[in-house]
Amino acid sequence: MPDAFAIFDTAVGPCAVGWGAAGIDRVWLAEGSAAKCRERAARACPEAAETTPPAPVAAAIGRIQALLSGERDDLTDIELDWSEVPAFDRSVLEICRAIPPGETLTYGDIARRLGDLALSRGVGQALGRNPFPIIVPCHRVLGSDGKVGGFSANGGVETKLKMLTIERAKTSAAPTLFDDDPGFGFAATPRR
Repeated sequence: MPDAFAIFDTAVGPCAVGWGAAGIDRVWLAEGSAAKCRERAARACPEAAETTPPAPVAAAIGRIQALLSGERDDLTDIELDWSEVPAFDRSVLEICRAIPPGETLTYGDIARRLGDLALSRGVGQALGRNPFPIIVPCHRVLGSDGKVGGFSANGGVETKLKMLTIERAKTSAAPTLFDDDPGFGFAATPRR
């Protein structure tokens, strides 16, 4: 459990991060207001004190803010404390953590990488327990049927879609305005 936490603003609203001696061990997505985010962090970790983050945590916060403002950063080198994460969940989250910004996998893709498509439901459950959303980008995992799938953070699927839009992630085979050649014989970017 975190020893301390800090609230910070992002493009999707106020978020919080908790940390201890072994690194960041909790991230809370936007709750609509700093007060609600603070309340959630305090309820989840009553022993943790709100304080100014140390340099490595402050740097991680800055990178999360930048990512949620549209900058490309995979956040894979941010130190996390995995000590409270069960082995199966960690294997799922480590695969998820490797998904680059703007790209997605399906629950089935992750299950296959774990060796068995039948693990898809367990993958979804592990992602729902993700203690490090954004740093471990569970929002980049979609359903194989072309649907967005669930999202346990505040705002649910709407927050997930907002984050994918910020990252310009392609969530279906349909062309988007961000595609250089959407397949209609013209480019989305004007040619000179």
